Order: sequence, then C-alpha cells, then structure tokens
Amino acid sequence: MKVCVGSPGRFHTFDLARQLARAGALQRLYTGYPRQKVDGLSPELVSTFPWLTVAAHGAGRLGFHSIQRSLNWPLIRTFDSWLSGRIEPCDVFHCLSSFGVASHRVAKARHGALTICDRGSSHIQFQDDILREEYFKLGIPYRPIDPRVIGRELTEYEECDVIFVPSRFVQRSFIERGIAEEKLRVVPYGVDLEMFRPARKDDKMFRIIYVGEISVRKGIHYLLEAAARFPETEVEVWLIGAVSPEAQALLQRHAGRFRHFGVIPRAELYRYYSQGSVFVIASIEEGLALVQAQAMACGLPVIATTNTGAEDLFSDGVEGFVVPIRDADAIAERIARLLSRPDDREMMAQAALKRVAAIGGWDAYGQRALSAYVSGLTSRAPNGPRSNSARLPA
Repeated sequence: MKVCVGSPGRFHTFDLARQLARAGALQRLYTGYPRQKVDGLSPELVSTFPWLTVAAHGAGRLGFHSIQRSLNWPLIRTFDSWLSGRIEPCDVFHCLSSFGVASHRVAKARHGALTICDRGSSHIQFQDDILREEYFKLGIPYRPIDPRVIGRELTEYEECDVIFVPSRFVQRSFIERGIAEEKLRVVPYGVDLEMFRPARKDDKMFRIIYVGEISVRKGIHYLLEAAARFPETEVEVWLIGAVSPEAQALLQRHAGRFRHFGVIPRAELYRYYSQGSVFVIASIEEGLALVQAQAMACGLPVIATTNTGAEDLFSDGVEGFVVPIRDADAIAERIARLLSRPDDREMMAQAALKRVAAIGGWDAYGQRALSAYVSGLTSRAPNGPRSNSARLPA
C-alpha cells in the first residue's frame, strides 16, 4: 500500500506521515511547510509549497490577524491547485479538509486512489453555527467562516470515499448534518509519550493549567469564571498560548486572576503541565484537543467539555471529568471536588497516566490509520487493495 498525504501545515499530519514512512507506506508528503521544518522524514519523501503558508503564519505571529485571514482563501486555492498537479501514483490519497477538492478528483480519476478527507474539527456548518451562537451571547462581532470554504468542505464530504474524524463528538456532528455513518472513520490522535511525561512539581499550590489558543472557541471565559469562585491563595490559573484578538476583553474582566505565559515550545511544555494539579479545557467546539492527552501523559486529571472529544480519551469520574459546554458551575464543582480531596486527585492522576499509555503514542495512531485504509480499500474493491500488508514495525 502506498499513501500520499496532503496538508498545508503541521497539525497531526506530520506525525501520520512519519508513521506511514516507518511502515514503508508513505509515497509522499505534500506540505506548505518549508522542507527544513519537516523533521523525521527523508527529504526525498517531501514536496513543499511554503510561500503563502509562511506568509500567513508570519502575519499571525506579528499580530496582523486581518492579513492572516485575507490569505486563507488564496492559500486554500493555490495549495490545492499545486497539489493536484503533482500527485504521484498511490493507493490512498489522504488530505486535510478544505485543501483537496481538485486533488481528490485527480487522485481518484488518474490513480484510482481511495480518497480520505481528514476533518480535525466538527462538521463545518455545525462549527459555524455554534460559534455564531457563542459570539452573539457575548455581544462580540462574529466573523463567519468564509462561505467559499464551507462550500469546498461540503463538496469534499460528498465526493470523498472516507472521512476521517478524531472523535465520536465530531462523528455525531456529521451524522446530524446528514452524512452516512458508514462513510466516517473515528481515528483518535496519539500523543508523544517521550516528549510529554511527568516532572517534579515545585510546590503544593493547587494550580489549574490551560494550554492552547486563548479564545472564545476554547471557552476561556467559562474557565476563568469558574476559577474566580476560589480564593487566589488557594487556586492559581496558568494560561499558556497565544491570545486571539476577541479574547482580550474577556481576559481584562479577570485581570490579576491568572498568569499568562504566551506560547511555549512544545519540547518544554511538559515542565508547565507538571506544575499543575488539574488541566481544564472548556471548549465550545473542536475535534479532539491534543492538549488533553498531553496533560494526562504528564500526570494531570482533566476537566473537559463534551465538545472536546474527551469521551474518546478518558472516562468521566475516573481520569477526569466531562462537563457540559457553557457551564462554569459544573467546572467549578469539579475543581472544588479535586481541591478538597487530594487523595482522589492523586488516584485520577495515576489513572490518567495508565489510560494515556493504553491509548498509545503516534505509532498506535499510525496503525489505526493503516487499518482504516485497508478497510476502505477492501470495502470498495472485493479483491482488496494491491497491497494491504503495511504495518508499523514493532
């Protein structure tokens, strides 16, 4: 089996490509990242188209968010156009959603490939609707998802053979929008168990950790509202990540109640996780927040909303707690329980370490993806794929 992977950025697709390469199944990775930024892969397996991706990332890092947004549509169109003219013969073509309309068609027509649309978040119309509701509740102007992008996604959902989703929450959002369940494959992400590991905690302070974009979508206002119910001498809050423009006012309401660290290199994050007592993520919508498994691998119980994919990572009341979205009361109640019951918190921490080890690292994710490819190829062709023997080395 040979697989071509298309993705403008890193996301989880670089980890997938590395695992496919280990199994001898990667035909080529097509990416918008510069080649020198793609580590762990032979340069001969990588094709790059970095121009607009680098410009968009640079604009975002410098705070020019309007420029970054204006580049999104040209990036989508040009990446797909570039990719569609370069797809090599393959059994499977796997591309991040929005970026592969023309490329999926070429891969299928020219090479007879099984086409995989990889959607990392909920169904795009569900995503647009629930975020619109949240911004309206907060009285913040909402920039809707570009209708052209929505149109491309809907075309991919219709035309692709298989849609990869990372969690059952995302699967349900697709089924609610009329996508057949048999077209969906739930393939939860892995976690780097070598990079993310427990480290010594320097003090006894009860500390809430959050890692990720600080934004309305991530429900940061619900986390801060819940944390504000506890004395600062008893509960600290550490926020690690970039602040989106619309979240600035939300943070100002809780000024002095949290410590903000900005963006921390991934290789250093485990040290910050390990200073925590619990990881809290109150997202309104996403696919499967990678930070949850990272926190668990560092020995933290997790409090997460139903719309984070948490149910695919841990059991409510065992390794953490799953709470409804938009419910600061529920978050505060679970924080209070962990604060007042340190023995229970330690049991959950140990359970989290065991659970994330059982879920496995990115090698396990790679094997799940390969199994899904074989299933898709076999169901499409009764005689099976040309070669379905690819497996990750033990």
